[in-house]
Amino acid sequence: MSLTVGLKGRAETVVVYENTAAAVGSGLVPVFATPYMLALMENAAVNALTPHLAEGEGSVGTHLDVSHDAATPIGLKVWAEAELTAVEGKALTFSVTAYDEAGPIGKGTHNRFLIDVDRFLAKTEKKKGV
Repeated sequence: MSLTVGLKGRAETVVVYENTAAAVGSGLVPVFATPYMLALMENAAVNALTPHLAEGEGSVGTHLDVSHDAATPIGLKVWAEAELTAVEGKALTFSVTAYDEAGPIGKGTHNRFLIDVDRFLAKTEKKKGV
């Protein structure tokens, strides 16, 4: 694993009815939903990390502190960019920004934590016995 400050990732999609606030229940209007913007930001961070992780390693999102500043209508392309700004052991911090074709639509920080995927899933499965 070679994670260094400055790694960048990107993710993009097009706004369709299925990823609008009206469709997912996070609002009543057919504009790009905040939960989808957050997922796009997380995906951009994952895309920054993936080429640098060893087999069996992964990451999970642990915190988002983000503003959604502008609405995006159906039909426009949206994308998110993430830049790794801090590495503290297994804890990672990203600066994230989302855009549509007219400009920035959201920004903030996103934290992720590095995991061993098999160990993480085994621990999670134990919850079923509760």
